[in-house]
This record gives sequence, C-alpha cells and structure tokens, in this order.
Amino acid sequence: MDINGKTRIFAILGNPIAHTLSPAMYNAAFESLNKNCIYLALKVEKDRLEQAVDGLRALGVRGGNVTIPFKEKIIPYLDSISKEARLIGAVNTLYRDADDRLCGTNTDGLGFIKALRQKEAETLNMKGAVILGSGGSARAIAVSLALAGMKEIILVNRDFGKAHALAATLVQLGANPRCLDWSNPALAEMVRGTPLIINTTPLGMEPKVEKMPPVETDWFSPNHLVVDLIYKPAETMLLQEAKKHGAKTMNGSGMLLEQALLSFKIFSGSNAPVEVMTHELERWL
Repeated sequence: MDINGKTRIFAILGNPIAHTLSPAMYNAAFESLNKNCIYLALKVEKDRLEQAVDGLRALGVRGGNVTIPFKEKIIPYLDSISKEARLIGAVNTLYRDADDRLCGTNTDGLGFIKALRQKEAETLNMKGAVILGSGGSARAIAVSLALAGMKEIILVNRDFGKAHALAATLVQLGANPRCLDWSNPALAEMVRGTPLIINTTPLGMEPKVEKMPPVETDWFSPNHLVVDLIYKPAETMLLQEAKKHGAKTMNGSGMLLEQALLSFKIFSGSNAPVEVMTHELERWL
C-alpha cells in the first residue's frame, strides 16, 4: 500500500488499544478494494478525549471507530449521532456526513444480532436474556434485543444507576427489564431459568485472564446458550465451564466481524469485502 499526500486516514480511538484487530481487518479491506486509505489505532489518554476528537477534525480523519472506554464519553464531542446511538447511549463508529461533520453511530447491537442469528437461528424466539454488565456493549445488545422483540431482559451490574437508565430505555421499546446486582440471591434462579446468557464485562480477557468466571457456572445446563463478547482468548473460563455443563457457547468473534462489516460500509462508503475481512480476522485470532 502506497502512502502519500492523497491517502485518506481512518482511525480507532481507545485505551488500551494494542490488542485491537481493526487495523488488520480494515487495511486488508482497503488494499483489496485498491483504495488509497489507511486505518490506524490511536491510544488516547483518558483525560484527553476532547482534544483527540478536535485532532481528528483538524487532521481531516475521515472516520473510523471508538472502543473502550470512550464509546459513551465521546458523544458530547461529536457534531451529530444517529437514532441508534442515541437509544444505546454509545458510539462505536465515526463518519463524515455530506456537510463534512464528524458524526457517530453504533453497529454493535445489529452486529450482535446478525452473529447470534448465524449461530442459533431461533435464539431471538427465546423467552429472555441475562446480560452481565451495563456498559456500552451491554446497552447496544439490550436495545437491539428489545427492538428484535425480546421481552424479558435481566440486567446484572453493580452500578444500579446505569442499569436503571438502560431499563428505562428498554421499557420504552416494549421490553420488561429487571435489574439485579451481583450479590442478589435471585441471580441464580434468573440464570437457571433464562436460556440466553451474555457476558459483556471484561472478566476473562487477555492479558489479564481471571481464573474465575463472572457467575457460577453450575447454574448452566444444556438449555443455555452462553455468549461471551471476549474473543481473546477464543474460549474464556466462562465458556469452558459452560461447555462442561452441556451449554452451547459463542465467543465475541462473530459480533466483532459483523459490526466491522457494517462499520466499514458507513465510514468508507464502500461495501465491505466480506471474505477478505473474515480471513484477516481468522488469521489473527
């Protein structure tokens, strides 16, 4: 790939950022489409986000992505956000609109739904889901499940303010949410009786791999589909233990790919080369 004065720049903002596979996927995509573009991973200090966004504008960066811990914090610094991002309360994709404004949207939720349907076509007909965590990814998934028609959504988080704010949004979308903290004795019953369990917390992610999963795995059974959004390692302790109890499992690589395909179309304006991006993701996982 030749880099010159006409090269269009795209980037992902995050901290930490060294683990991200987005540059590998997107640069392979640009190369396969013969686009004079480059995609960079930029580590932003946690108190310098506003300056970083101003820097994107000043340097003419055309768009890209946002990851932990900035998906929610970046919203005030953007010129506009989509309806999806507003409902979710988080942004994972940046793009320039027709007026060259820096805008945000969110493809995490739809990416999760697409990956889920490929794994288990009937999953969205299940009676409910337990979502562990209430950060940006949890919000995206909960909102998307509610929009897809799922009614019973249990939110598990130590921050009841976040959980209740998300629950209020889900009620507006026709769902029947319930908020629990980790110590609530009803959690065991909720997990045992709910077929879809989704971990959105970083517990178990490399390089700091916890030895214990976020919930008791003897609550699982063959009636469960246990999803962990972590993709490094490919099989967390949570998924390993869930398998021992006969549960079906899914890691975060499918969602990672699906949301990336959607993001690429939005920020680049070109259809994503699915096979190229899939191959690149598999090569690095």
